[in-house]
Amino acid sequence: MTGYAVSSRDTEAGAITLELRSVNSRFLDLQFRINDDLRSLEPLLREAIIARVARGKVECRLSFGRKERSAGLAANTELLTALNDVQQAVLQRFPDARPMSVNELLRWPGVLADAELGQDTMQADVQATLTAALDAFVESRQREGAALETMLLSRIADIEAIVARVTPLVPQAVEQFRHKAVERLQEALGIALGDGKAAPASDDIHERIRQEVTLYGIRVDVAEELTRLSGHLAETRAILKKGGQVGKRLDFMMQELNREANTLGSKAAVKELADASMQMKLLIEQMREQVQNLE
Repeated sequence: MTGYAVSSRDTEAGAITLELRSVNSRFLDLQFRINDDLRSLEPLLREAIIARVARGKVECRLSFGRKERSAGLAANTELLTALNDVQQAVLQRFPDARPMSVNELLRWPGVLADAELGQDTMQADVQATLTAALDAFVESRQREGAALETMLLSRIADIEAIVARVTPLVPQAVEQFRHKAVERLQEALGIALGDGKAAPASDDIHERIRQEVTLYGIRVDVAEELTRLSGHLAETRAILKKGGQVGKRLDFMMQELNREANTLGSKAAVKELADASMQMKLLIEQMREQVQNLE
């Protein structure tokens, strides 16, 4: 599902801005764009997003704009010591390599830090900013989900109307098929008897015709498929009404609906049933495309 939210928080050290945006995806795909000095907070962001989002390609941007200060800056001596040790090891192996300049050292992520800004304070501020952004982000996705629910319920009602319209046609279609089958079998037997072969008993002929017609009548009777379609539609409606994370369950229901619609089309003995099958499959496909976006 698509969604967007941005949240900002002013602190004594600077401004924290966190932006969330997502596009449709069947699975959860997280991407982070974070300032280097805030990279250590990525696990915190990832855990919080996963707890509230299950689907979508989600991009999280976290930035921190420091306030200009004439004082209060301090060098991270531990990091400088570690950088010096690494640099000396490199210079021993590659004597001709150029040492890092003071400017390069000061620009190294984490070397120049605000003495008044602690890691715990920054994490708490980022957590508060993330919570506000996630609330707005989830709310935007819920609004889209409500619109998609309305569309899906409309398609369900359309399919239910088709089922209600064609269900009374099934007995008539089966009877028409049986009548035509009887005529064709009688005609075929008449041709066969005209070849001079011995004629079977009349009772045997009628019994054979009855068996054949019954067999083919079962094959074209779609009452069972229509009943299952109605059951799947009712279950789909119930899933939508229940709410929560419905995407994967609705994916399964779309497969079941499409299976029954295909069977209905393959067994259709009259044009009305074949047309109904095609209309249903078009509506189910429209639903399936949107269901893949639902969480």
